[in-house]
Amino acid sequence: MERQEQTRIALAKLFPAEPVVAAAVAAEGSNQEELPPRLAGVVSQDFARHGSHLDVLCHSEQVVAVAEIMDSEGFFLESIAGVDWLDKQQLEVIYDYNRLGGEHCRVTVRTLIPRIEPVVPTICGVFPAADWHERETFDFYGVHFQGHPNLIRILLPEDADFHPLLKDFMP
Repeated sequence: MERQEQTRIALAKLFPAEPVVAAAVAAEGSNQEELPPRLAGVVSQDFARHGSHLDVLCHSEQVVAVAEIMDSEGFFLESIAGVDWLDKQQLEVIYDYNRLGGEHCRVTVRTLIPRIEPVVPTICGVFPAADWHERETFDFYGVHFQGHPNLIRILLPEDADFHPLLKDFMP
C-alpha cells in the first residue's frame, strides 16, 4: 500500500482538477451513459475487481510526463493498446505499467484523442520498449505517435491503407 500511495501522490501533482472530454470509465454493472464526466487525475481502485491499483486519465500532452514518473517510481511498460469509441468520435490509448519486486502495483494510464486526427506523443524516449507497442497501435488504430523514431507498419503489409480495429473498418 505504501508504494501505491507514493505513486498516486507523485502522479497527482500533474493534474489540476479540470475535466477531460470523456465519459467516466464504466464500473462493472453500470451503464456508461449514466456516469458523469471524469476529471483528469488518479483514481485508486480495487485490484481484484479492475486489474490495476491506480487508474490515470490524462491529456495526450501529459503521457510523456506520466511515463517519466512511472520510470522514476520503478515501473516498467507492460503494454499499449487502443480502444475505438466510434459513437464519441474518440480513440483511447491505454498504457499499462507494472512494478515487480517488493510491493506489487499495477497502473493503467488512459488518454483520449479525436478519431479525425489521432496524435499522441511517443514515450519511446522514456521507455524504448514502447517502440513496437506504438507501432502495433498505429497499425491497428491509426494512432500517430509524434516523435516516434520509426513509425512504420509492424504487422500489416507496408502498403496497407487501413486500420482493421477501427469499428467502421469494412474489409
